[in-house]
Amino acid sequence: MPVYLDTEKALPNEKLLELFSAVGWTTEEGAAEHAQHFNIPFCGSSYVVSAWDGDTLVGCARVLSDGAVRSVLYDLAVLPEYQGQGIGSTLLTSCIQKYPNTEWIAETTQNCIGFYEKFGFALTAAGEVCVFMRRPCPLFG
Repeated sequence: MPVYLDTEKALPNEKLLELFSAVGWTTEEGAAEHAQHFNIPFCGSSYVVSAWDGDTLVGCARVLSDGAVRSVLYDLAVLPEYQGQGIGSTLLTSCIQKYPNTEWIAETTQNCIGFYEKFGFALTAAGEVCVFMRRPCPLFG
């Protein structure tokens, strides 16, 4: 059973690199260039929650929030061998409970839409005035 921590934002760079590599979120070039700085986005976040099995980082999530109107979920990841055990749900629930009355925004992939829908997220309708746009980081795709 993982232990969940939300008191430390500066997660170890090497542990984040292992997790991001395992879920396919980094390239060799990106990992080499940013290996010492993987936790900078986490340190600058409003809220960070992580799941640990001993000294193995099995999952994490981070949030940028103004605390009143909007919260944006980033980097919700769980090691593949730990997926399907409720870890992602616990991480997301912890984030939502931190800022319960804000609008939530999350970027995800087609195959994860159902997961987020269980928590009240919905796809924006085509042609809506508010659209989610992305300019990717060249090192992480």
